[in-house]
Amino acid sequence: MAREWDAAGYEELSSPQTRWGAAVLERVDLRGDEAALDAGCGTGRVTELLLERLPGGTVLAVDASEAMVEAARRRFAGEPRVRVERQDLLSLEVEEPVDLVFSTATFHWIKDHDRLFARLAGALRPGGRLVAQCGGEGNIARATRATRVVMERERFRGYFEGWQDDKNYADPRTTRERLEAAGFEEVRTWLHDEAATFGSVEELARFLATVVLGGHLERLPEGERGPFALAVAQEITAEDGSPLLDYVRLNIDARRAA
Repeated sequence: MAREWDAAGYEELSSPQTRWGAAVLERVDLRGDEAALDAGCGTGRVTELLLERLPGGTVLAVDASEAMVEAARRRFAGEPRVRVERQDLLSLEVEEPVDLVFSTATFHWIKDHDRLFARLAGALRPGGRLVAQCGGEGNIARATRATRVVMERERFRGYFEGWQDDKNYADPRTTRERLEAAGFEEVRTWLHDEAATFGSVEELARFLATVVLGGHLERLPEGERGPFALAVAQEITAEDGSPLLDYVRLNIDARRAA
């Protein structure tokens, strides 16, 4: 299973991800009675928006984080049209194929996209649609540069020996080829920029600690986690005086071959 998340912190700080999810939903043409899968549901903020578009449909919401799943189950307690399950997307199983796989802000946390897309294809009925968005090539480059600088500082260097990044920011062409190999057709993949600006260095540091730097912080003792996130936020801001994350979103629209 994937690393654990601070679900309460994510719920509070994930407004950018919720905004992007709402925008992705706008490009989905739905009848309203589909069976949908939310792949990487988090605390269920975007799942809730998806459910509003499906007055006669159902949603299977899955996430690999136990804390996220518990938060989503609380959100949808008493809602019979939503089932929340803890599943790793690389071993995804569904009882019945779905009409739609929807996902935002998840796929870049998964290294093996070939296997991921094969599992998603297997979850879709023939002709079913995959609509997704995740971090793409060049995503949060400022934060990546700043994190590398801070990791090399004497205070932190020893904790990151043998470090391998846990994120996969893929490009559109490679993603299209992987989707086609997994059995998708009518594939469209493209990038667009999304900037997220924060009110202060401290606000950015909290966001980084909760949303971006989880794998890094797991390497550090408790007392060094806050200072590390703050140092990264300060390094980002020093670039041009702005506490900003330069997000790049990889958009996916594809249909499972009939």
